[in-house]
Amino acid sequence: MSEDRMPEDSNRPEPEVVRARQRSRSVVMAIALVVLAILMFAITIAKMAMKP
Repeated sequence: MSEDRMPEDSNRPEPEVVRARQRSRSVVMAIALVVLAILMFAITIAKMAMKP
């Protein structure tokens, strides 16, 4: 009866591939957050400089 079992999902990616994708997503998210923080800082400085 062992031949009746479903084979493991062959479409499932390797753990190394999954980790690489997670790492690349994390890097992109970190860069986006740093850019956002710099933008907020620059806007704050510009607003402060415009006050008489």
